[in-house]
Amino acid sequence: MAGDSRILMDHNMEIGVTPAQVKKLPKHLREAQISTERTHLISDPAKKPRQRYVQKDGKCNVHHGNVQETYRYLSDLFTTLVDLRWRLSFFIFTLVYVVNWLFFGFLWWLIALIRGDLLHADEEGWTPCVENLNSFVSAFLFSIETETTIGYGYRVITEKCPEGIILLLVQAILGSIVNAMMVGCMFVKISQPKNRAETLMFSHKAVIAVRDNKMCLMFRVGDLRNSHIVEASIRAKLIRSQQTKEGEFIPLNQTDINIGFDTGDDRLFLVSPLIISHEINEKSPFWEMSLAQMEKEEFEIVVILEGMVEATGMTCQARSSYLDTEVLWGYRFTPVLSLEKGFYEVDYNNFHDVYETNTPACSAKELAAKLRDGPLLPQLSLLSPEPKTHTFDTLNRPSKQDPLSQDEEQERDSGGDRGETNGSAAALEEPPLADGLTD
Repeated sequence: MAGDSRILMDHNMEIGVTPAQVKKLPKHLREAQISTERTHLISDPAKKPRQRYVQKDGKCNVHHGNVQETYRYLSDLFTTLVDLRWRLSFFIFTLVYVVNWLFFGFLWWLIALIRGDLLHADEEGWTPCVENLNSFVSAFLFSIETETTIGYGYRVITEKCPEGIILLLVQAILGSIVNAMMVGCMFVKISQPKNRAETLMFSHKAVIAVRDNKMCLMFRVGDLRNSHIVEASIRAKLIRSQQTKEGEFIPLNQTDINIGFDTGDDRLFLVSPLIISHEINEKSPFWEMSLAQMEKEEFEIVVILEGMVEATGMTCQARSSYLDTEVLWGYRFTPVLSLEKGFYEVDYNNFHDVYETNTPACSAKELAAKLRDGPLLPQLSLLSPEPKTHTFDTLNRPSKQDPLSQDEEQERDSGGDRGETNGSAAALEEPPLADGLTD
């Protein structure tokens, strides 16, 4: 029996599958194992953190410097005021009103000074322009009462002051314009649709696995609110440096990642969390990228979710990104839907969880070529359901085992992963221990 166990362990290590007996060994013994191709991947030092183009919360990490034509910001003053920070918005909001009241208060005081109301206010038979206006402070208070229509009744304009009547009309019109602009800016700033994007979630990691015999890049999106995003659509961009054939270096080249634009799968019915899938085919930038090559690449995947807020009808956009170190090869997302009595329940505790699955380490191009030649993948031992960091199976190794039998293949198909996708219903069963592949 000991010999059989030893043979089984050697067999598992040869085909690139971690034996189940390793989990029962002490930690110091597990760390002292002989380095294989898979354990070498684990022991490799992590990549040096690099600058993001888009933050996880969707903020673009780009600053515009040396802008000479600053007058362009004033040509669209309303948008400029809306885009300001909150502390600057409050400061400008207060400053505009105070300056406006002071300006018109000065004009009322100037009219009283020119007419002589400040000198003859106490004389009998003298009709001032504004009754009970005898100083600059009282003129300032009258300006506030006029523009805000408070109307205390102590200071009032008389009919024998035509210049005061004209000033009253000008202040009423300009005051209405100031109120409309400032209140409008504050309302738009409070109801900005980007606040709605705070309840749109993206998974922390993106994964690469085989789905329907095709290599796919996947990530998950979800909406925390019961009010839905109308006409929701999603798109993705690959950001990486590129050098053209002529020698031109493009530091942040943007390449489209097709996530269903031609089939309509990019238009979402975002009621429950969906797994967005990008099929790695001939038109994909990951077509010739294997596991070993991906670990050497430096790139960033930017995902953009757009739609209209159901309550307001305003367009909302949520963004996130995945660095190359946040793309896990050989993993799938854990299902989050469960069927309760009369409804479906979403467990957001598992929203970011992934589990390991058998995935070839070759590129999608090599996988497609092998699949055209026929079923070559041997029968593999089951993997542990516990996630392991970057422990992957390889496909480009010698094949010595018999192919999967028809009964085993049917059993595998009936128990395979059928998680939620963009365009299909979510599965409610637990994730399988392993997924077989037909090569």
